[in-house]
Order: sequence, then structure tokens, then C-alpha cells
Amino acid sequence: MSAVLEQVSAPARLPARRLPAEVKIVAAIAFTFAVVATPREVLWAFALYFSIVVAVCAAARIRLSWLLPRLSIEVPFVALAVLLPFAESGSRVEVLGLSLSVPGLYAAWGILVKGTLGVLASLVLAATTPVQDLPGGLTRLRVPSLVTTVVLLMLRYVGLLTDEARRMDVARRSRGDDPRMLSRIGATARGVGVLFVRAYERGERVHSAMLSRGFTGSVPTTGAAAGATAWMQGLTPAVLAAAVCAAAWSTV
Repeated sequence: MSAVLEQVSAPARLPARRLPAEVKIVAAIAFTFAVVATPREVLWAFALYFSIVVAVCAAARIRLSWLLPRLSIEVPFVALAVLLPFAESGSRVEVLGLSLSVPGLYAAWGILVKGTLGVLASLVLAATTPVQDLPGGLTRLRVPSLVTTVVLLMLRYVGLLTDEARRMDVARRSRGDDPRMLSRIGATARGVGVLFVRAYERGERVHSAMLSRGFTGSVPTTGAAAGATAWMQGLTPAVLAAAVCAAAWSTV
């Protein structure tokens, strides 16, 4: 989280970073929906999607060195995509001496390219939006107050839970425990259970403190709602993506 805050604090005066959070949330979701709805066989459409992402990253001055390490979150999907050309049935093609399924290749391509674009859209949103602005943006989008409260508390206390897990791990190791040993998997599982109980107890204390301070169940919003100009600027990439999607369907 500190890396995200460092990334968004540098050129905060850029237009892409000054847009209201609700605009950027809607733009990221709309862009992702357009990518997912595009037929995977239309290869040129995805090249245009990547061009849109590159243009937004350039306008927001998002460094490639910041994006690439965080793309590793899609590694499980990449592993699935690699297996599909071997596991799928249907017509087959020879590639470097390997018999690969044509439907499997298209399926692997679709998972890889759409997953990568979706992750990039999320990373652009994270890089251009301060964490503290997200709950207010969700509230202005009329997201249920319970969901907004959960997001707010998660952003506030995920660091505390991470520190608690680190302290528990240090305490275990200082007593001679080695969590890498397979025989200690039971102790590791019990540690996870203890962390869950501690998190639940902390949540109860936090909720009681919030109620004593007048919490009504809704997250207060700060700042003015987005105007028409902000919506037009922020939704431009999403509109371009929707146009690409429509053009892709017209060629199928």
C-alpha cells in the first residue's frame, strides 16, 4: 500500500490523477467490460486496447518499473492458459513439433490477453487514485453502505493485520519453529486460525469505538461530485474501448 501511495503522490497535479475517484472507477470497469466482450479472434482489437492503456499510462506518468512487478498477480491464469492448448479437443496444429489444439490456443490467448488488460486497468486505477479517495468515490456511485464500509476498513487495517502476522511468524521462529517443514503444517494452520480470531476481535473493538463516536453505517463523503467535464475526460478511454469492441463485432 505504501508503494501505491508513493506512486500517486509524485505528479498529483496531472489531470489523470486529479479526476474524481468515481469517474476513474467507472472508467476502469467500463474498459474491462469492453475488453471481455471483444471476440478473442479479432487480434487487432487487443492491440488497440494496449495502445489505449499505454496512452493513459503516459499521460499519468505511471512507470513501467511500477507496473511490471504487480502484473505477477496473474501468474495462476498464465499457468492455466499454457495448459489449454494441450488439454482442449478439436482441430490441431503442429507448432515446434508439438500437437496443439486450435480452440485451446484461442482460449489460452483470450485468457492471457483479457486478463492482462483487466489487471492493467486495475493497476492504472490504483496508481492514479489515492487509497483514501476510494470509499468516497464508491459512496457517490451509490454503492451500498455496507460494501463501502467493508472496503474502508479493509484499506485501513490490512497493514495492521500484516504486521500482526509478521510478529506471530517472528515469535514462532524465535522458539525454534521452522514453518517450511511439512510436519509443521498443523502449527501453521493453527497460526492462521489464531490470526483470524485476533482479526475478528480487533474488528469488534473497532466497531464499538466507531459506534461510540457516532458512526451511522455510512461513509461520509468529502469534496464535490464529479462534473460533466470530469466525466467526459475520464470516460474517454472507456468510450474508445467500447468503439473498438463494436468495430470488432462488426467484422466477425
